[in-house]
Amino acid sequence: MDKIELMATSTFGMEALVKKEINDLGYEITEVKNGRITFEADLQAIPRANLWLRTAERVLLKVGDFKARDFDELYDGVRSLDWPGWLPENAEFPVSAKSIDSQLSSVPTCQSVTKKAVVDRLKAEYQREWFDEDGPLYPIELALYKDRAILTIDTSGTGLHKRGYRELSVKAPIQETIAAGMVYLSRWDKDRILIDPFCGSGTILIEAAMMAKNQAPGLKRKFNSEKWPVFEDFEWPRARVEAKKAKKINVEPRLIMGYDQDPEAISIARYHAKQAGVEDIIHFQEQKFADFSTNRKYGYVITNPPYGERMGEKEEVEELYREMGEKFRALETWSYYIITSHSKFEELFGKEASKRRKLYNGGVETQYYQYYGPWPPKN
Repeated sequence: MDKIELMATSTFGMEALVKKEINDLGYEITEVKNGRITFEADLQAIPRANLWLRTAERVLLKVGDFKARDFDELYDGVRSLDWPGWLPENAEFPVSAKSIDSQLSSVPTCQSVTKKAVVDRLKAEYQREWFDEDGPLYPIELALYKDRAILTIDTSGTGLHKRGYRELSVKAPIQETIAAGMVYLSRWDKDRILIDPFCGSGTILIEAAMMAKNQAPGLKRKFNSEKWPVFEDFEWPRARVEAKKAKKINVEPRLIMGYDQDPEAISIARYHAKQAGVEDIIHFQEQKFADFSTNRKYGYVITNPPYGERMGEKEEVEELYREMGEKFRALETWSYYIITSHSKFEELFGKEASKRRKLYNGGVETQYYQYYGPWPPKN
């Protein structure tokens, strides 16, 4: 199997980051659409992309695409695709569908027609009338957009934001892929101090620490495609060995520190850092934001403070944003990066951001406010 097409999905606003990650893995981008980045690769790219992509949501195998303006076109198009090349006789293949601006708008009917077409193709190939579907999982997705049908198989399973280290939860946690994107967008590196004064369960700092260690984010979890017989015995193990060898053992960043006023959150953050294998380079400490101060220079703040969306919290959060402005603006040599859904953040903070970017955190529309500080002088 020489070339295959893969699609990495992302939340809105993260496409450019996913594209860069795919390029860094050495694969050629063929198309970038809202929430989907298509690229050409070899079979080994499936395990590599799943293990290494920090800002993508899933890695989908593109089986084919075609025009589908009626159900006959949909059936014929699906049946013509090479399903036997991927699905063994015992494959479990549930079908999901979505339709946007297309003549075929009945999602249940689209799913039914697609399932029948795949089954009929497999019947012809395997000379069987019934399939038990008790083998490896191959979730098939039909995406219809403006009468164009795209058929994919989900190689990931659980979304890639599920790294495997975050077992416990706190109020309003940030998604791991968004946290990684925030660190990427800040251009932080391990030679700069990094503080999160509202660290919660520690996700932003853990993602940064994994980057500092060049640790593949998917090493702690399993994926759908690991059980696919199309892979020989070596593709997935080879990718995991490659990722483990790439991890840097003796990493000494200047300082990665997280504060939170909730002692339970700090306990959870420490546990998650240990689960992720980065507890040795992050320091967590219980502290109210009112006590936040530092005499260090040229540092970074990357944080996800409270948004004030719950009843009775708005005034308290707005006062917090004013206090953040007073404390952060005094750090003239620091850079600070803040994500929030509050529409008047800059006004409350007292300073216009150097740049802002729309991101969706758990389905909530937010702005990522980026305040650039000066670079430290060269030695």
